[in-house]
Amino acid sequence: MVPGRTSVAPQPGVVELAPERAAVMHSAMVFSAAFQRLVNHVGTDGLNYPRLRLLELLHCWGPHMMRELADELGFSPRNMTAAVDALEIDGLVRRTAHPSDRRATLVELTKDGFQAAEQELAPRLDAISDLFNELTKAEQRQLAGLLDRLAAALRQSRPQG
Repeated sequence: MVPGRTSVAPQPGVVELAPERAAVMHSAMVFSAAFQRLVNHVGTDGLNYPRLRLLELLHCWGPHMMRELADELGFSPRNMTAAVDALEIDGLVRRTAHPSDRRATLVELTKDGFQAAEQELAPRLDAISDLFNELTKAEQRQLAGLLDRLAAALRQSRPQG
């Protein structure tokens, strides 16, 4: 049952969830939508959150294969290509041939991309993370641990391909 709603008789073919699971799912969906709105409105200069995360990974990891970046970001191959295309058009990344695997393409920051990452990452990620000041340090660690467990479970259940 969703908090604040009255229970109704189950409909044929409708799965009835335990109240605890229904409450967690409802809260997760509400938080996810609100958090997505927050990250999409912090710094609306054309560098949306997925692009920011891609710059962050390249800044921290250095050049990487598109497949590895897509896996880390949870992007489909098509969305990864679109994200790299957009950043390449903006002059922030470039594609290069992998030195030992002719089938693979590396993505790396350009000089402008490195400067954008240096300039944009810290203030924008700080603004997004301010939300978590609502929690104590212990609650933040607990939430991080729980979210890591759930993310791992999602990765294991995701079809490979």
